[in-house]
Amino acid sequence: MIENVEIKPLKVFKDDRGYLMEILRSDDSIFEKFGQVYLTVAYPNVVKGWHWHKKQTDFFTVVKGNAKVVLFDMRDGSKTKGKIEEFVIGENNPALLKIPAMVAHGFTPADDNPCFIINCPTEVYNREHPDEERVPFDTDKIPYDWGENKTGG
Repeated sequence: MIENVEIKPLKVFKDDRGYLMEILRSDDSIFEKFGQVYLTVAYPNVVKGWHWHKKQTDFFTVVKGNAKVVLFDMRDGSKTKGKIEEFVIGENNPALLKIPAMVAHGFTPADDNPCFIINCPTEVYNREHPDEERVPFDTDKIPYDWGENKTGG
């Protein structure tokens, strides 16, 4: 696994009324700090990526659908620099994925349905000076092929 990436399987508590799934608690060993919470959605055949942060750690959970999340370790000094890792998380595999700073990431639905991701990053988004760098999903700077029929988002 890429250094400092963590995955926490999530428990789903079901009853006849529906279900409850705890995502992130301040007493979890995976927790760092709270910045904000937001929802992002990707439509089928669309790749949202690549991007990375210099300071921020992301915590992804797919709350509807299933997503293929791909990571690329860009960190100088990391034991896993240059490594690519794929995760499929969502309704079929409830999990919380911790993505450290300077690990590029992107995602796309794992099937023909949109995927809805809740992110609980460690920093508040600064619109004037975003802690975010981007390259196109099909860049030659990251050795990964998202497959046919994909467009960037």
